[in-house]
Amino acid sequence: MNLREAVRIALRGLRAHRLRSVLTMLGIIIGVAAVILLVAIGNGVQASVNAKIQPLANLITITPTTGKIPGGAPPRDLIDGDVEVLSRQLSNAAAVIPAVTGQTLAETDTNKYRADVVGSTEDWLGINNRDLEVGAFFDQAQVRSATRVVVLGPTVANVLFGGSEAALHKPIRFNHQTFQVIGVMQSAGEPADNNVVMPLDSARRYLFGGGDKLNQITVQADQASDVPAVQDQVITILSDRHRIQDPANRDFEVQSLRSRLDAFNQILSILTLFTASVASISLIVGAIGVLNIMLVSVTERTREIGIRKAIGATRRAILQQFLIEAVVLAGLGGLIGIAVGVGLSVLGAHLAPSLGPTLSNFAPAVSIPSVLLSFGISLAIGIIAGGYPANRAARLRPVEALRYQ
Repeated sequence: MNLREAVRIALRGLRAHRLRSVLTMLGIIIGVAAVILLVAIGNGVQASVNAKIQPLANLITITPTTGKIPGGAPPRDLIDGDVEVLSRQLSNAAAVIPAVTGQTLAETDTNKYRADVVGSTEDWLGINNRDLEVGAFFDQAQVRSATRVVVLGPTVANVLFGGSEAALHKPIRFNHQTFQVIGVMQSAGEPADNNVVMPLDSARRYLFGGGDKLNQITVQADQASDVPAVQDQVITILSDRHRIQDPANRDFEVQSLRSRLDAFNQILSILTLFTASVASISLIVGAIGVLNIMLVSVTERTREIGIRKAIGATRRAILQQFLIEAVVLAGLGGLIGIAVGVGLSVLGAHLAPSLGPTLSNFAPAVSIPSVLLSFGISLAIGIIAGGYPANRAARLRPVEALRYQ
């Protein structure tokens, strides 16, 4: 019997017991589909987060430490002078911008809301990869003159004014000082949507007090690949200015989104692998189903085996026949599982944007290695789970098989 004939007989056997075959393949179908879908969801989450954070991957944030350095003088504040020195001495840095931050009560005649206020320069919007929904951002002249203008996050605009358009050019009060809304930013997700941005000296003069202290300095490297070198330069320059002798006692912290993004991707890859491994447990259930149905098939066809051996069928031919049946059963289940997994992934990619702005950029991404691996496992299940029943059938003696009732 050649391979083609063996496969034809195996398919005929599956058609003869359709319901039993479908139920046997169900475990394999669910397992393969689950592995493909979970890996696709993990890839989609990773791609979505990377797409949002990647434009910010070349940013380095510098913040002052809190508390007193053990055995030393109180930590120094970040000041405007630090920004000036960094701007002059840093290489491969596109921009250095200062910022003061804090929570302040924002008021209108009818509503109140506690917002996160950021005082910075005209470069803040571009460096933070934010876009405007309506209006404009403040310019260099408004920064120099400490003009009382603000740009709102969408959450603040909705709570205080009922919408972005309604907020434009309206007055808003901070610390009993009236500002004018000149723009509203597009949504970037919480907590960014809670931001209120105003010129640096406006925030200092009217909200947080005067002086030259800063809560944060943001350095934009020319490229993401330049971040490690620029970060080292920042540490060297500020350590020299602040007279830091021991790196463990620095009065500032330097962090990059690039390192956070790499750490997140590593954690997500581990979680994706873990969930896919859990889903593959159903493949073990499918293997047990194949083993069970093949044992039943051998029992039901004992007389057929006896007749075939009596007319000259070899042990190898019997072994091959039942092994091929098991592989066809498992392989067909694997193919259907691939179709289901890929189909659900494509469906999820189409439905995700309709579920809200949070999922607008999310799309499950099918991984070719996960498809090949899951299908390979399904074929291995057919070989392993079908091996024992096939060997059992091949070892039957013709006389005993013909007597079986």
